[in-house]
Amino acid sequence: MTAKKKVAAAPVDQEETFVSLAMAKNLGDSEASVEEKLRALYKIQQTDTEIDKIYLLRGELPLEVKDIEDEIEGLNTRIANAKADIDAAGEKITACEHRIAEAEEALAKYNEQRDNVKNNREFESISKEIEYQELEITAARKHIGEAKLLIDARNGLVEDTQAILALRNDDLAAKRKELDSIVAETAKDEERLNAQRAELITKIDQRMLNAYERVRKNTHNKLAVVTVQRDACGGCFNKIPPQRRLDIEASKRIIVCEYCGRILVSSSFGKEE
Repeated sequence: MTAKKKVAAAPVDQEETFVSLAMAKNLGDSEASVEEKLRALYKIQQTDTEIDKIYLLRGELPLEVKDIEDEIEGLNTRIANAKADIDAAGEKITACEHRIAEAEEALAKYNEQRDNVKNNREFESISKEIEYQELEITAARKHIGEAKLLIDARNGLVEDTQAILALRNDDLAAKRKELDSIVAETAKDEERLNAQRAELITKIDQRMLNAYERVRKNTHNKLAVVTVQRDACGGCFNKIPPQRRLDIEASKRIIVCEYCGRILVSSSFGKEE
């Protein structure tokens, strides 16, 4: 007995659309009929629509929560940077104070030596050292003053930012509470729908699922699979020729709307749902 030749599955194309899928002869390894796949795909669409409604209830809350979280992170970073500047300025003040103490000690030594010099050369040399130490003290005191001004400015920044941070933390707590309340109300439905979706996608081929996701992403109402309604596409509402409507009702092959690219399924699918 001659063995049947196995047809290799076409590679999955992430850019595939229903149009290219409809033209393909090999839809994958699934043994399900075209009608079964279309029914499963329509049910996936209905499930995704219900999940979309749940997300619609949450509105802009997830984005608002994320925005406030990002803002709080930025405020905390600003406070951390300001405190780092304060610490660095404090270290600089300490270093300058040590330098002043060393310079004053050197000045006392040089002044004592100058009182006991024996010639002009020694006097000029010691006088230059005294002048240098005095300049060091002046520069150190200037740096201390600048550092103290910086500390005052950064302390003011920290205080103002902490006040803003407290308000934003309150806002975040309120938004999270509101979002958590909505999520809690819809958690069971969302879990059920996600489980239902996971089961349904096992009934269709990966190529068909990829095409569905792609078309769904590019439509404003996220409808990639629609029924025929009043002899027109249920997505873009353009009229469908009679022969094409018969082919759609037969559910023997994939029929795509020539205007919007959505996949068209029998109106009976909607009545069953």
